[in-house]
Amino acid sequence: MSPGRRFVLAYPGDLDSRTGGYLYDRRLALELEARGWTVDRLSLPAGFPFPSAAELAAAAAAFATLPPGTTVLVDGLALGAMPDAAAACRHVDLVALVHHPLCLETGLSPAQAAALAASERAALASARAVVVTSTRTAGSVAELFAVPPERLTVALPGTDPAPPAHGSDGDGCRMVCVGTVTPRKGHLVLVEAVAGLRGLAWELVCAGSTTRDPATAAAVADAVRVHGLEERVRLVGELEADALAALYAGADLCVSASFYEGYGMALAEALARGLPIVAAAGGAVADTVPDMAGLLVPIEDAQALRKALHRFLTEPGLAASLRRGALAAREQLPTWSQTAVQVERVLTGSVP
Repeated sequence: MSPGRRFVLAYPGDLDSRTGGYLYDRRLALELEARGWTVDRLSLPAGFPFPSAAELAAAAAAFATLPPGTTVLVDGLALGAMPDAAAACRHVDLVALVHHPLCLETGLSPAQAAALAASERAALASARAVVVTSTRTAGSVAELFAVPPERLTVALPGTDPAPPAHGSDGDGCRMVCVGTVTPRKGHLVLVEAVAGLRGLAWELVCAGSTTRDPATAAAVADAVRVHGLEERVRLVGELEADALAALYAGADLCVSASFYEGYGMALAEALARGLPIVAAAGGAVADTVPDMAGLLVPIEDAQALRKALHRFLTEPGLAASLRRGALAAREQLPTWSQTAVQVERVLTGSVP
């Protein structure tokens, strides 16, 4: 292990990318620096988790040049797709950071899912320790990749304090959905669900990149048109931090139809503002959103999601009750400092 409080944080592409995984990586680095660590950021090629041969070679070369004994914390989005390079990294102290298993991504063919599962299992076998972002993900990693519990550490994402949302102050309900428009996030299910609520007063604002998966974004926009919801549903794309905070502040409800979440950072951000939640219970969502703060439904079930939204919009007292629950839940959210402490223990070898 490298001497002192220093490590390399390796990740694919641009660390400033606005996804939950990259946000976690950025904030973790900043918190550890505040605790006296030196964090050397290493950007790997952007093609992961489906890198080209040239990108794999470039990533392997980058690891090969690291000094012996260097501690390297590698984002699983890259590590899981580079088992050969991981196996060759015997000269460094390799620690994996898994946000959620690559093979559980929605939209993969059976062959792709099987290949990623085998790849990630082999890559994680080369890591001294594996950091995961929820207890649910720890269970998945242990089951899918045979990682023993003593090599797993849960470091929940932190959430910054925020003022309670003031809401839309209008006659209807302003719903917000925050997440990159990809198949896993379930935007098509969400559009189908709200299409059956035309008789009620609401609007839906979806914030998240529409350029990472243009085909899915086009399909969602087409569904909005087909259902005649152009005046009700807006896809506003990726927002800067201030604009996203303003969106949360002016919302009455946070919604999500995601099929799987390794934690659900956007939902935690909503709770930090006292926003009630209606969401599909995919992955760790049920661990993130307590019953007192939200209504959870099965994944890929537009009818169940519509019924939950209908309840929220029409049932007397339900919205106020869930808001009280969300305001109470915000006090229990983990901080980024707590996240850093957990990861620090892994980096220093205080846990295996």
